[in-house]
Amino acid sequence: MRDIDGRAAAKALREEVSAAAERLRGEGVLPTLAVVVPTEDEGTAWYVRSIARTADKVGLRCKVEHLTDPGGDEIAARLRELSADPEVHGVICQTPLPEGVTLAEVGWYIDPFKDVDGANQVSLGRLVQGRRSFVPATAAAVLELLEREGTELSGARAVVVGRSTVVGKPAALLLLAESATVTVCHSRTKELAAVCREADVLVAAAGRARMIGPEFVRPGATVIDVGTNPTPDGGLAGDVDYEAVAPIAGAITPVPGGVGPVTTMLLLRNTVEAAELSQARS
Repeated sequence: MRDIDGRAAAKALREEVSAAAERLRGEGVLPTLAVVVPTEDEGTAWYVRSIARTADKVGLRCKVEHLTDPGGDEIAARLRELSADPEVHGVICQTPLPEGVTLAEVGWYIDPFKDVDGANQVSLGRLVQGRRSFVPATAAAVLELLEREGTELSGARAVVVGRSTVVGKPAALLLLAESATVTVCHSRTKELAAVCREADVLVAAAGRARMIGPEFVRPGATVIDVGTNPTPDGGLAGDVDYEAVAPIAGAITPVPGGVGPVTTMLLLRNTVEAAELSQARS
């Protein structure tokens, strides 16, 4: 078994993003990411602080917009205003959202050219069509790690546990684009463990701590753990029972230190690409 080192991948991406950001600043453009935060969730607050710190290190500006007890109309209006701001190149809306508000509804108000986390339906539609678009960063991180690991995806059997539009569905589409044979599982999948054991590549994105045990994993399979579940001691647990699964897997991402660092860097890389697109369109 070998760990798939997300921190090493993030370091390589950081150098790439830093160089691109420096080039843009030399042209008078400061790549700027706007983050709308409509929640007091502690996990979200930690993640946003991480984005802001990393952005500063690579030469991007991160503009955090906290909304207090907002409704859907207020969130949509702020996303629309930021999308219209020529000094903002990337816009994201953090979850969880207030009760009764969905990301599908408010994501519509993010300009697709600035939709660096793939929340707009247009972005998802372009992904389905195999056309260029910004892909949800966590789903893109799954593919980034598999590619850097040298995992053969063409013809491989891939199983994705989770069907959200943030991770599960886009990850499945990205795997399909690489000619993998993809199965998407969810809470109503019968004999879930047996289905997962067929996978050459298993992506766990269900949001349930340590639900993937050794009975889910075929010996030698590559396991990508997307889960970030808070633990009582203030730590994080993945969706995979790492200690039990690691001896069986051929390769596995740890939590923390796997998908998370790459997700942040891909979000910032998308912001730089959005700034480059803005230059080309002006």
